[in-house]
Amino acid sequence: MTPAQPTRRNFLKGSLRSPDYTLMRPPRAVDAFPTLCDGCTKCETACPENIIVMGKDRQPVIDFTHGLCTFCSECANACPTGALDPLLDLDWNWKPAISQTCFSQIGVTCRSCEDVCDQNAIRFKLRLSGRSEPQIDFDSCSGCGACAHVCPANAVTFKQSQPEMSEAIT
Repeated sequence: MTPAQPTRRNFLKGSLRSPDYTLMRPPRAVDAFPTLCDGCTKCETACPENIIVMGKDRQPVIDFTHGLCTFCSECANACPTGALDPLLDLDWNWKPAISQTCFSQIGVTCRSCEDVCDQNAIRFKLRLSGRSEPQIDFDSCSGCGACAHVCPANAVTFKQSQPEMSEAIT
């Protein structure tokens, strides 16, 4: 997504800054999401997983601490402005990144993220020091957020992936 120029709507709402395109918006968000979304909360109410919350900009963002995304499109079906389009191909390019605070990386046995991953996209590689290191298969990962939801160390964050990232391991 490319940053848009400040719009009349944003001017009238008192928001003169350009929209933040780095926020994790609900699946099937159109490129013009920041300018189309009026913050009505219908997507938040429609989400059966309760992972859509209103962000600081009073527009919806995904919060995986509440659960995982099943990509059901209920949020897009409820959107009256067209900011979420249920007919848009699902191009969910958010992938997990595991920080150094991961329990396994500091020697505490934990494989919660691996256990919950239905796609088997997370595996642990044993290191000489006796600790395990999580590795992500980005080709298998759907970006559903199940790993972030169960992580007791809050070590899983999400970043937008790049096309050449398919073989990268975090």
